[in-house]
Amino acid sequence: MKSLKHWVFWPPFLLVVVASILSFTNEGAFTTITTGANDWVITNVGWVFSLAGLFMVFVCVGVYFSKLGKVRIGGENAKPLLSFRNWFAITLTTTIAAGITFWGIVEPIYHLTEPPASMNLEPNSAAAAMFSMSTMYLHWTITPYAIYCIPALMFAFAYYNMKQPFSISSTLAPLLGDKLHGKWGKVIDAMCLYTLALGMAAAMGTSILNLSGGVNYLSGIASAPGLWAIVAAVVMITFIISASTGLMKGIRILSDINFKLFLFIIAFIFLVGPTAYLLNLGTESFGHYITHFFEKSLFTGAAADDQWPQWWTTFYWANWFSWAAITALFLGRIAYGHTVRSFIIVNFVLPSFFGGIWMTIFGGTSIYMQMTDGNLGDILTNSGPEALVYAVMGAIPFSEIIIPLYLFIVFIAFVTAADSTLAAMGGISSTGITPKSPEPGILIKAIWGVTISVVAWVMISFAQTDGIKMLSNLGGVPAVILGITIIFALIKVAKSPEKYDKTIKDSSEENDHKKAG
Repeated sequence: MKSLKHWVFWPPFLLVVVASILSFTNEGAFTTITTGANDWVITNVGWVFSLAGLFMVFVCVGVYFSKLGKVRIGGENAKPLLSFRNWFAITLTTTIAAGITFWGIVEPIYHLTEPPASMNLEPNSAAAAMFSMSTMYLHWTITPYAIYCIPALMFAFAYYNMKQPFSISSTLAPLLGDKLHGKWGKVIDAMCLYTLALGMAAAMGTSILNLSGGVNYLSGIASAPGLWAIVAAVVMITFIISASTGLMKGIRILSDINFKLFLFIIAFIFLVGPTAYLLNLGTESFGHYITHFFEKSLFTGAAADDQWPQWWTTFYWANWFSWAAITALFLGRIAYGHTVRSFIIVNFVLPSFFGGIWMTIFGGTSIYMQMTDGNLGDILTNSGPEALVYAVMGAIPFSEIIIPLYLFIVFIAFVTAADSTLAAMGGISSTGITPKSPEPGILIKAIWGVTISVVAWVMISFAQTDGIKMLSNLGGVPAVILGITIIFALIKVAKSPEKYDKTIKDSSEENDHKKAG
């Protein structure tokens, strides 16, 4: 704790703690404040999230083909920190993999049974099924990964090539220069810590519900606040232990295990499920997604006063922006030694492809069951989303084996994501973080881990998935402003990377020194 950045750590930490105390002591006031703030956000700022997410997709593609694409992170002589396979496994399992295990099964049924009112789609119709599946591609493929990729890439270049400090404010160095190293840099870092604390609590809330639903299915124990508290404690202890081992042990090992399990369960359900239906629905829905890409990306519901986009697309974009700012520190850190084009492939192209496959198989399976049996909508309404997940998994052959395996995947996926996030949060809260000394102290990781776990439990206990969405929306507002600013910083670098790349000068001086010697 001696290395603590007090002006970065304490403001967001105290804000989160005060919110938790208020929720216990005055639930009515807490609910009124958070609901009012959330309603304002989704009503007034939804269009910003939509435009920013779309813009990031185009910037990813543009940077890939720019001069910056050929640049190696860390300089021409930099040796990769991780192999390509390990790099991809870590990237995939520390971003939105924890979310797809829950929403990949649950979300399609929401859209199928309650499509947007303004579209006049009949619930449980073929048109609603098409809308549901194509919406899964919107929410879980290229746009969310573009939101992660841009700030992570900008940080990687700033940290390793521009020799900037380990700080999210370093991503703005091309725009603001040395002004970042004063109070404004601290303000930006504190703001990002706050947004990530809320975003991570939202993701943890989802994982708690998912795991509790599995425990309920296997043991009959009610999925209620008591069980949620036990699950939260177990998850918290595990990811703090993992975080204490450092990158090359905890995260690398867990992500490798989880990646293999992901591939296994995808292949298994594809083979034993309604294979032909999945392929046909996936093909047709992907065509619908591509054809209506701009319409779906920019759908705000304002013309018809439709709240659907605000509670789905805005929720997701806010969640991704909340996570992306600080997760950029981790994703950027592990990219050392790889080119910018490789970075975009690993952080944007391949994860998007994986997300599409996952949604086709798991989302398509739940849609098929609802369209043929019609009872998943009732389960969702009467028993909650966590029960729906295991109703679908329970209908799959060999479910007595697959469900415990699925539970293990969910558990490890969130532990891995939380481990990487705590490393980033601890790093931004501490002094002395450098490429040679990249790990923050375990105590600061533990403090953030406990705090976020408590907030996650509070929100799902009071509002369940609505609470998760409120956390994401509130945390996303400052994050999206930062994200838009980072876009312009990256564009500036992409135009003339040699102006900002200090490794070129260092390499030249090293060669001159060798010649002189």
